[in-house]
Amino acid sequence: MKKIIMLCSIALLSLWSGCSDSFLETKPKAALLLPSLRSYSVANSLLTAAYSLLDGWATTEGAYRSYQVGADNWVYGSVASDDAYKGTISGDQPPISQIEQADISPDNIYFRGKWRGMYDGIARCNDLLQLLPQITENITEDQRTQLVAEARFLRGHYHFELKKMFDMIPYIDETMYNPTDLESYKVPNDKDIWPRIEEDLLAAYNTLPATQRQRGRATKWAAAATLAKAYLFQEKYPEAKILLEAIVDSHQYELVPRFHDNFRTVTNNNLESIFEVQYSVNDGAPNGENGNIGSTLNYPYGGGGVTTCCGFFQPSQNLVNAFKTDDDGLPLLDTFNDEDVKNDQGIEVTGEFTPYTGTLDPRLDWTVGRRGIPYLDWGVHPGKTYVRDQAYAGPYSPKKHVMYRSDVGTATFVGNPRLNANNYRMIRYAHVLLWLAEIAVRQADLETARGYVNQVRARAANPDGWVKNADGTPAANYVINEYTDPWTDADLALKAVQFEQRLEFAMEGHRRFDLVRWKIADQTLNAYYEVEKTKRTYLREARFVPNKHEYFPIPLQEILNSQVNGKATLTQNQNY
Repeated sequence: MKKIIMLCSIALLSLWSGCSDSFLETKPKAALLLPSLRSYSVANSLLTAAYSLLDGWATTEGAYRSYQVGADNWVYGSVASDDAYKGTISGDQPPISQIEQADISPDNIYFRGKWRGMYDGIARCNDLLQLLPQITENITEDQRTQLVAEARFLRGHYHFELKKMFDMIPYIDETMYNPTDLESYKVPNDKDIWPRIEEDLLAAYNTLPATQRQRGRATKWAAAATLAKAYLFQEKYPEAKILLEAIVDSHQYELVPRFHDNFRTVTNNNLESIFEVQYSVNDGAPNGENGNIGSTLNYPYGGGGVTTCCGFFQPSQNLVNAFKTDDDGLPLLDTFNDEDVKNDQGIEVTGEFTPYTGTLDPRLDWTVGRRGIPYLDWGVHPGKTYVRDQAYAGPYSPKKHVMYRSDVGTATFVGNPRLNANNYRMIRYAHVLLWLAEIAVRQADLETARGYVNQVRARAANPDGWVKNADGTPAANYVINEYTDPWTDADLALKAVQFEQRLEFAMEGHRRFDLVRWKIADQTLNAYYEVEKTKRTYLREARFVPNKHEYFPIPLQEILNSQVNGKATLTQNQNY
């Protein structure tokens, strides 16, 4: 569902403002408007407003808030992992630099931005749920039930986003806020809220239809996949398996033949998409803010090509190395980072350069922009001129979310082509297959796991979906195959499944959260820093601290804002 510009009268229905400072000084005015706003159309508009917070963008209040709340979690899931560098130059957006360097502190404004964005979304869900009992005109019981289910799905999702970021967070529902008590939302974060998240998502799953006429609305299967993911984070594998197998058995989804069709505007909402954040441009919204505003920095820097800004979110050398394959077309699970894929670091565009000739997984060149390889339909990536500072953040460019040249002017905002309508596929069918593979390994069903992984690899091996040169030949030495030998070693099978998830979803904001839930963040990220500090001096002090860095700190300002009678209701996470 596209975001809409809410009328001022409707905007006043926001009963609380997700812990914003101004809320503490202003009496809510919603009660004055209810008599004239009791209709289904108003309720549906409120639901649309709740959907609009999927990318976290609600207001210009606060510095650079859009970058802090992007739906794809590029800062928290990718830059904070081994997938990506912050990019650009050292002095640009220092709060992201601190996160990349594992210099994690409660006063980092990015953490507060994400916190506020998600609680704004929760607030809008609760606004609707609080108002619905008072809506009596032009609404059927089926419509009312549907509105409740979608609002609960979104509320479960927003709390889930906060849970995987901060762990101990307060759960806020529509019964907690009292418009005559401005401190009623200030509840402690002393309970594990997984059961409440499950309740919301299960209620949505049991109520929502399998399909929706309007694209972007949550469905039964979006709720099932999100709930299954929540179970995975808790290691509730049997519960997750039931839901994921139901999605498969629905026969509603399938892998699209070409991998990159998951990252193109013209193939938005395809057969692989289970839940997708909708973006739109040139729709009347000011400054194109219905586009992918949270990722507006993440483009090649210049060079007369895609844009002149901004050079953020550069893929890491470690990630590029992960796409190497052996002679059989299989990943190098343990040795991939022993030797770098050849790059053009320090080579001027006028200098000679031949791209790496070793064998590679073809998904690399739909994920990473690298010199000598076609960059969508913009021509061949020229190298250094697409990068703001190679010496600082390496030679590679992001690629998955970038618009095609043919999109400019239609699927890009006329005032800023970096705002585009390329949706973010939050959950796709490939997730379902690889989550089932993970569960199968955990349950000692290794051959079933191999079958699920091979479905994903078979799609990647489709030559029709490879990056091609102008003459139609493959752009690199792509060699990829399925696993043919039976899997007999559970540890090796789990490593293969986890590696496949990295390759398939690289640069999509999932990596750090996966490492944490797999309980391998410590060993993986510290091994990454150990190598990277010899290449990027700014990472020389980076270290993932166990029993601390699994979660980010509760934002300091929110702890201060939570005070009641001079005592904070929020408690900081351990070791911060």
